[in-house]
Amino acid sequence: MTKPIVEASPRSTARIVGFFWLMTIVLGSFALVGDKLVVAGDAAATAANILAHESSFRLGLAANLVAGLCYLTATVFVYALLKPVNRNVSLLAAFFSLAGCAVSGLTLVFQLAPLAVLKGASYLSAFPVEQLQAQAFTFLSLRAQAFYIGHVFFGLHCLLVGCLIFRSGYLPRVIGALMVCAGLGWLTMSFSNLLLPPLGHSLDPFIIIPGAIGELSLTLWLLVRGVNVRKWERRVLATG
Repeated sequence: MTKPIVEASPRSTARIVGFFWLMTIVLGSFALVGDKLVVAGDAAATAANILAHESSFRLGLAANLVAGLCYLTATVFVYALLKPVNRNVSLLAAFFSLAGCAVSGLTLVFQLAPLAVLKGASYLSAFPVEQLQAQAFTFLSLRAQAFYIGHVFFGLHCLLVGCLIFRSGYLPRVIGALMVCAGLGWLTMSFSNLLLPPLGHSLDPFIIIPGAIGELSLTLWLLVRGVNVRKWERRVLATG
C-alpha cells in the first residue's frame, strides 16, 4: 500500500516544479509590458507613457512580484527533486536562486519609485517637472542594472540545475544540456549588458533564445513526463 505513495512523491514534486516554473515564464513575459513604456534616452516621453498607461505599468509590477514568488517556490522543489544527485550542489543552486530573487525584489522598488516621483505628495511640486521626470528615468535605469545583476544569479542557478539534471539519470540528459545552455545564455546577457551595454543590447534578442528553450523544455518535460521514479529511488538509496 505504501509503494504508490513513494512513487507519487517525485512525480508530484516534478509537477509542482513544472507548474511554478511555467507560471514564472508566463508572468515574467506579461511583466515586459511595462518595459515597452520606456523610451530610450527620453525621460519626458517615458514619464508621459507611464502616466498614460499607469494601470498597465502597475499590472506589470504585480506580475513581476508574483513571478518572483513562483520562482522562489519552484526553487524549493527543484532542490528537493535534485538533492539525490548531489545535495551540496543542489543547495548551492538554491542559494544562487534565492540571491537572484532577493535582487529581483530590489528591482520592484526601483520599478515602483517612478510612480512615487511622478504622482507623489504635494511637496514634490517644489521640484521642476523636468527634474522629476529625470529622477523617474534614473530609477528605471537602476532597475535595468539590477535586473541584469539578478540574472547573474539566475544564470548560475540554471547552469547548476542543468549539470545536476545531466548527471541525474532520472531526467533526460538533453534537458540538462539545454539548461546549461540557458544558464550560459543568461550569464552572457547579464555580463555583456553590465560591462558593454551597446554589445549587450545587440545580443539580447539572440541570447534570450537558448534561455527560453532550456527553461521551457524543462518545464514541459516535468509537467508532461515527470521523472523516472525507479531511477530516482535508486539515487536516493545510493545516497543513503
